[in-house]
Amino acid sequence: MKVYIRSTDFTAQIPSSPGVYKYFDTEGVILYVGKAKNLKKRVSSYFIKKHLDAKTQVLVKKIHAIEVVVVDSEIDALLLENNLIKQYQPRYNILLKDDKTFPWLCIKNEPFPRLFSTRKKINDGSKYFGPYPKGRSMHAILNLIRELYPLRTCHLDLSDQAILGKKHKVCLEFHLKRCLGPCENIALKEAYKANIQDIEWILSGKTHSLIQLLKGKMQEAAEILEFEKAEIIKRNINAIQEYRSSSTIVNDGHFNIDVLTLVNKEHVWYFNYLWVREGHITFTYSDKIEPKLNETESELAPTLLQHLQGLYGSQEREIVSNLALDDALGPYRFILPKIGPKAKIVEWSLKNIQLEIIQQLKTEIKPTNPPKSQVTLALQEALGLKNNPIHIECFDNSNIQGTSAVAACVVFKHGVPSKKEYRHFNIKTVVGPDDFASMAEIIFRRYKRLLEEGGALPDLIIIDGGKGQLSAALQSIDRLNLRGKIAIMGLAKRLEEIYWPEQAHPVMLDKTSEAMKLVQHLRNEAHRFGISHHRNQRSANFIQSELEQIKGIGPVTIAQLFQTFKTIGAIKSATINQLETCVGEAKAKIIKDQQ
Repeated sequence: MKVYIRSTDFTAQIPSSPGVYKYFDTEGVILYVGKAKNLKKRVSSYFIKKHLDAKTQVLVKKIHAIEVVVVDSEIDALLLENNLIKQYQPRYNILLKDDKTFPWLCIKNEPFPRLFSTRKKINDGSKYFGPYPKGRSMHAILNLIRELYPLRTCHLDLSDQAILGKKHKVCLEFHLKRCLGPCENIALKEAYKANIQDIEWILSGKTHSLIQLLKGKMQEAAEILEFEKAEIIKRNINAIQEYRSSSTIVNDGHFNIDVLTLVNKEHVWYFNYLWVREGHITFTYSDKIEPKLNETESELAPTLLQHLQGLYGSQEREIVSNLALDDALGPYRFILPKIGPKAKIVEWSLKNIQLEIIQQLKTEIKPTNPPKSQVTLALQEALGLKNNPIHIECFDNSNIQGTSAVAACVVFKHGVPSKKEYRHFNIKTVVGPDDFASMAEIIFRRYKRLLEEGGALPDLIIIDGGKGQLSAALQSIDRLNLRGKIAIMGLAKRLEEIYWPEQAHPVMLDKTSEAMKLVQHLRNEAHRFGISHHRNQRSANFIQSELEQIKGIGPVTIAQLFQTFKTIGAIKSATINQLETCVGEAKAKIIKDQQ
């Protein structure tokens, strides 16, 4: 039913039933879609004289016609609203439109199913688990499963006819014991199916139930003296328990709930949505929404839940929240826990929202090219340093199998290079390729000299390397009694992880942040400066060794040649008379004869 805004009594035509309403402009374009328990009351509320929200006033001025659809219940209204918003994408609806494509884990509907990650869900009978907002956690689960259960990764047709016809041969994966080889053995179907069942339990978060089942299988294998099989099952149990203990434990119980927390900050709603399965958090996602109208939490919560559950595949109806909502909103039963494990998980969820707010605000206010004076402040905040690191020194060392070992120290002040203070070091006390000992030597020499000369110590030292190089540098810092007086960190090359003294786990900065860019600039500059000196040193050693091969030319003569001609090129291009003036007639003739 559609009514037009032509008289003051148009709301009398709208029924007092649950349903969905659509607002149209003069061109017939849908402006807004909403739901209501009582359509007449809800629609009438938009046309009162006083509006607290200016955005709603703008919307009301554009409304030319209203269409209502009556349904049986509020649940049906919620479902219909969801579908209409996705279909028409109304300008004034901001929810339910942004379907982010996170990856899923798919168990393919095949005779011998494959397990792989995908961003597309195909309705072909395959089972999908996820999605996973953090790809790293998805790959960790995938690696665990492939370690426990040998699965095929090929795309071969493994129908009964193809296997019985011996169309395929086992590949390297079989010989590496990462696949059972079903392409040649149809009898493996039942064993393979049992493995897939275990995998589905892991991906569903039912690890406790799976462990109990595996313990029963282990006991059965032991009773019939299949001890090797029992040992394999035991290893799988230990691996699953280790994986289970790495996730956040809410409770030793086995309850399954969805959690939705919302926080309003400056007319923006930040939310965290997570799943608890068998007492463990198995999924979490945080983001923000900016309502175009002045929706309340009672209006936002069920609509947002409907969207999130449809997007991520949950069907839980018991929802734990931080808001005092009605016990029943649409199909959901909202719970506001005061004490106990559910209250703790709400507290944990709110902490995630606070982190999301901080991250969003940083992104919004961060200038594209901040002044250099602000870069060090950004680094101080990102690393949690006590002082602004105005003076930073970064160290790197280079060698080839222990030869021509050198090191470099670059100095940045106020976030920019201070090249006049760069220093090269030739390693003096270390024999062979020992990066740790080399790092300890240059750190000790650098700061021993600064202390003796009364030079300014840096605010931050960056060691190009991981925990080993950092530990070596700390030995020298301790010898000089500088522990606690200078902040020092290690930067691992592979993943650019930051290691701090006495901390077991590394820290990773946002790769796009100005703080991380400054750290990378320091590391790259130290590497460049060190490599250039290393090449010069290597060339000098090569040249010196080349001259040493000439019979009759010793170290004293070589030193005289370099003191006069400076470079090997100048020596080679020198005339016989020039060489005679430097080293005498006999040696000059020997050198010329070797060219």
